[in-house]
Amino acid sequence: MKRMSLFALVSLLGACLISPALAADFPTKNLQGVIMWGAGGATDNVSRAITPLVEPYLDKQIVLINKPGGTGAISTQYVNSRPSDGYTLLFGAENPQVHRILELSDIDYKDFYPVNVLGRGVGVIVANNKMPWKSFKDLVEDAQKRPGEIKMGATGPGGLPYTVGAMAKTVTGFDVTSVPFGGEGPGVTALQGGHVDFMPAGITAVREHIRAGRVKALCVVSDEPIPGLEDIPLITQDFPEFKKYLPWGPFYGVWVKKDVPDAAKKKLVEAFQKGAADPKFQAFLKDFGTVSMNISGKEADEFLKKWQSVTNWMYEYAGATKVSPGKLGIPKP
Repeated sequence: MKRMSLFALVSLLGACLISPALAADFPTKNLQGVIMWGAGGATDNVSRAITPLVEPYLDKQIVLINKPGGTGAISTQYVNSRPSDGYTLLFGAENPQVHRILELSDIDYKDFYPVNVLGRGVGVIVANNKMPWKSFKDLVEDAQKRPGEIKMGATGPGGLPYTVGAMAKTVTGFDVTSVPFGGEGPGVTALQGGHVDFMPAGITAVREHIRAGRVKALCVVSDEPIPGLEDIPLITQDFPEFKKYLPWGPFYGVWVKKDVPDAAKKKLVEAFQKGAADPKFQAFLKDFGTVSMNISGKEADEFLKKWQSVTNWMYEYAGATKVSPGKLGIPKP
């Protein structure tokens, strides 16, 4: 019994002595970065912009591969199946946070550790130039007078136009006819042609059209000024009720499995914080129409939980869920 106790004590002391060495050594080989979406998309662009700025702080390469499919489910399941050693990174977007209510996967960001939520996109509500509205309030008042007559460009569940439209209906109660498109690009083209009257869209999809005067911006879906968009009114200016749902928008970040050793997490967090703060990456985000966040750990978890709460319940109110968020223990915003 005494010999066993002595052995256990020696083993424990050995582990304590080895742990600092392991912390100092990570990483000892190149890492793999799994990008949730295909080449050329927003997530791919952000991932490839941040990676070369992080690698010097790890003294190793991050070899990027694209694993699209299942609205992000393929990549999350793949990374979740890999060893919990910190060498496989998930470069993802917001999509896993709706997987469970849409029955796409049982895995979402609750199963991962947020190394860094790098930035978030911003929504803008734009209208056809021929429409008489000068503000989002004008649009809402017109919709109340003509229920069902005004046409809103949208995308399917999961997209920014769909979610912002559901949010606007929840807050204002306006009754508009949703016209779905295969993406923001086709929707904005239809908006310019007068086939729909207005559309919520990401700033990256409409910024140049606004600058060129091809569409008009009614409001920014934000409760605080966005650099470069200061001349567009905030949606909370006339409808402060939106504040409880904001900030909201698509986001991009880097995750590892939740049970990766703390030493590896710490190294990764430090490296990505430095890379995300690099002026080159900050300039990229600004040009990309994305608000810099550069958050990790508890702060990132709180952001992710709020985002999931808002989005999941917007889908529930719009009748787009297969499983109620309430049944999954996701609280209302």
